[in-house]
Amino acid sequence: MARRVHQARENEEFSFILNLAGGPVLAYFFGTWPKAVDACRAMDAVVSGVADEYAGRLTVVKADMARCPEPVRRYGVTGAPTVVLIEDGEATGFEAGVVDRSVLKEFLDARL
Repeated sequence: MARRVHQARENEEFSFILNLAGGPVLAYFFGTWPKAVDACRAMDAVVSGVADEYAGRLTVVKADMARCPEPVRRYGVTGAPTVVLIEDGEATGFEAGVVDRSVLKEFLDARL
């Protein structure tokens, strides 16, 4: 993933990134179990591209669902991959499953 995508390795790091962002955050939740790996790999490039394109308007954080269970529970994430747009600590939109870049951009443009 691009450098514009922050990696949260634990709950506290996810919270730290959220607090430091100072604006909207796109949280990308991924899974490492066998049925999720291929779908999440497909989303990696989509999220990375969006992070580059929306730099300065949006902070992007990538979080392993198994290692960051608190935000998974807080934002109601039930599967991987899932992206959640977070503003002021509250989820304002979700996209679950693999989506292409144009769908993710449309999702963001409608909310930013």
